[in-house]
Amino acid sequence: MKFIIPGPAKNNIYNTMRDAGYHFQREDNERDATEYSFVRPRQGFPRFHAYAKMEGINLAVNLHLDQKKPVYRGSTAHSGDYDGPVIEREMARIKHMITNPL
Repeated sequence: MKFIIPGPAKNNIYNTMRDAGYHFQREDNERDATEYSFVRPRQGFPRFHAYAKMEGINLAVNLHLDQKKPVYRGSTAHSGDYDGPVIEREMARIKHMITNPL
């Protein structure tokens, strides 16, 4: 599920996603040199997986739920959910955490 958060308050993408409870996983240069991979929780499955990048002053997030890790070595294919009520609740939670920091 893709969504945009207008003008997040933090000074960089790492701090912004950390405010939402996400941990930096890696730069995903295979997809886009400006896109970064974040996960919540840090280890284990199922876990939320977000690709995030800045688009001007806005934060663009592509969110899905990894149900399990890849089965085959070198494979990126996994069982994942890309929409539905669980993803929508997490999207709302991310938006709230980022737009209403403590």
